[in-house]
Amino acid sequence: MAARSHPGRDFGRVCHDENMEQDPSEAFWDARYGTSTPLWSGQPNSLLVEAVQELQPGAALDVGSGEGADAIWLACQGWRVHAVDFSSVALGLAASRAELAGVSDRVTWMYQNIAKWAPPAASYDLVSAQFLHLAPPVRAQVFRNLGAAVAPGGLLLIVGHHPTDLNTGAKRPSREDLLFTPESVVEALNSRDWVQVTCEVRPRSGWAADGNAVTVHDSLFRARRSRSESKSSNAR
Repeated sequence: MAARSHPGRDFGRVCHDENMEQDPSEAFWDARYGTSTPLWSGQPNSLLVEAVQELQPGAALDVGSGEGADAIWLACQGWRVHAVDFSSVALGLAASRAELAGVSDRVTWMYQNIAKWAPPAASYDLVSAQFLHLAPPVRAQVFRNLGAAVAPGGLLLIVGHHPTDLNTGAKRPSREDLLFTPESVVEALNSRDWVQVTCEVRPRSGWAADGNAVTVHDSLFRARRSRSESKSSNAR
């Protein structure tokens, strides 16, 4: 994997896979991130903040990093972060914000399609995927790849919109199979590899597309990778 800036944009510290084929949905996200209005709040996801409160900073992988709020927040807490997205526009925005926050030296922005790329095994003390919504066959393999990337004793955190959100009027992917339950994360992983497992649905306040307040639900999977060696499919 060669380290270079994406053509026409200066991302700072970016790793770009020159052999990566463009996914049709990349153009969709580039267009969305290319608007003048930020897509997201600019604040780190609350379940990430909760999860890392008692962790010692180390190496983190932020998957689907978008405009960079989570990666930048982690870097400000002392983490060394690899932030992955397949939107070059999002990576450019995120890198600029990291520079403004004074943490550009702690974040490497990685242009990768997580559906086709596997992170290095047993390499991260924290792997976080926040609201990464993929088709079921691809999603299960991605979850396994992310689990395999967690170092022994490290934390895996996966959060997504629960399927029941489709009944709330909140803006969500239109295909129900793109949303997932926390149990589906468990099913994709080998339970012998994980301890201190949290698998639950978390309610929070949200907004419907018509502007009305609603209660939405997040699927939360959080667990530590066992320090003992495993011969499972998730092992190194």
